[in-house]
Amino acid sequence: MAAPLFVLIIIFVLVRTTTSVIDQTIHELDQTFREVADATGGRFRTDAEATALAATDFGTNVSVEAARPAAVFYPSCPADIAALLRASSSSASPFPVSARGRGHSTGGQAMAPGGVVIDMASLGRRRRAARINVSVDGRYVDAGGEQLWVDVLHATLAHGLTPRSWTDYLHLTVGGTLSNAGISGQAFRHGPQISNVLELDVITGTGEMVTCSKEKHGDLFDAVLGGLGQFGIITRARIPVVPAPARARWLRLLYADVAALTGDQERLIAEDGPLAGISHEEGIIGSWRSQPPPPSTSFFSDAGGDHAAANVAKLAKEAGGVLYCLEGAIYYGGAGDTSAADVDKVLLRELRYTRGLAFVQDVSYVEFLDRVHAGELKLRAAGLWHVPHPWLNLFIPRSRILDFAAGVFHGVLLRRHHGGPVLIYPMNRRVWDGATSAVFPDGEEEEVFYTVGLLRSAVAAGDLAAVEAQNAEVERFCEDAGITCARYLPEPYEETAEWAARHFGPGRWERFARRKRKYDPKAILARGQRIFSHPPVA
Repeated sequence: MAAPLFVLIIIFVLVRTTTSVIDQTIHELDQTFREVADATGGRFRTDAEATALAATDFGTNVSVEAARPAAVFYPSCPADIAALLRASSSSASPFPVSARGRGHSTGGQAMAPGGVVIDMASLGRRRRAARINVSVDGRYVDAGGEQLWVDVLHATLAHGLTPRSWTDYLHLTVGGTLSNAGISGQAFRHGPQISNVLELDVITGTGEMVTCSKEKHGDLFDAVLGGLGQFGIITRARIPVVPAPARARWLRLLYADVAALTGDQERLIAEDGPLAGISHEEGIIGSWRSQPPPPSTSFFSDAGGDHAAANVAKLAKEAGGVLYCLEGAIYYGGAGDTSAADVDKVLLRELRYTRGLAFVQDVSYVEFLDRVHAGELKLRAAGLWHVPHPWLNLFIPRSRILDFAAGVFHGVLLRRHHGGPVLIYPMNRRVWDGATSAVFPDGEEEEVFYTVGLLRSAVAAGDLAAVEAQNAEVERFCEDAGITCARYLPEPYEETAEWAARHFGPGRWERFARRKRKYDPKAILARGQRIFSHPPVA
């Protein structure tokens, strides 16, 4: 059988001790994995192809050999995962375990060098239909942690329902986004995805299978949401749903002045109007991240064609090379209580965009939510999807966003523009749950904070080092200017002390570390984040 071979490899890589201890540990793990394989069908692979895939993520910034696991585990059910974690936790030399969904991390966060990577997609391969269940009467959907949000969307729409909170990219797993926060331009109204969860099934670092909610095992529930995979593996999430709209009026407004843009942004997110989603982009014209679906190829196509494009280029030159684009959507039809004409109520308000540069498309609700995927397909076809992605995502206090724009958008980035979208959008603090593990800027006196995403790709030789250096320059600027910011989807810091001081801060760190000691005392989970070193956790 394959299981004994796997055990021998694991122990050879991880244990540096006496022969008698090795023999004892091999025997214990061998028996555990035999039981898992025989009873449930979970299997392991240790070949170079499987381990190389598990050592690669969307960022491609970590070398395969540095991140290669000893084995990849393919569970057939959540109980298989629990058995694996119990085996590690009870071992004299606990081995690291990481859950891998789509591998969309950019800094090796889902990797387990020398340990075991769980291929979460295996949970849905045999019983996919049973892993997404919609309760029309209960107004919720139960989705496996390995399921993609785009599949959750289609399953709920079949019943005329939809979740309220989304990420901008739907081809990510439920467990993956809930382990971070799950944000998009709609988070200003409904909060991030972690603020829109009713219940979770979680497997802790000790292998305990727990169903938790705000009312039951609330500390674990809060810990796992936004917990960067440190406290447990999400195998099911119960998400509230609401009646779904049918269509979206998708609009873009161009600005040359960042103060006008942010003023309009904050006005829009403070109102209870029809605007359903909002995001904003800074950049050189041509770098906008998404295009509407066919037959349209550009937002310019229905608004003056080449003439409009020329006007945009003229404005960009007058603005010194930097323009801002406010992107929004108004849902209507279906269960919505608005109509397509409601978009005019937004356009005709006293917003301070550049007159004559407002562009509108009418698309289906699905086409709008899944808009980034269209861009992905184009990049894949051009061979530009599997390239390094040295992304930097920051939360910036509202009071410093203009200082940040002046120093970064009109300074650091303008001196050398590496291409790729730069997103800016505000969020309301009140719709974020401070009990979760997610980190956002301090300062409760400020209701609004901003997300800034520098989503660049390194295509040409030398680009990776140059973009990484520029990211470091951006963070140095913030530090020198006294702009207190927090990383979102944080690239791993090198030391625990850096995480404690620079990311969490004293109060949040104490709670985070306490939860780690409680739910993963051997520091088995998500060691690719490099938050906690080899156990025991101090």
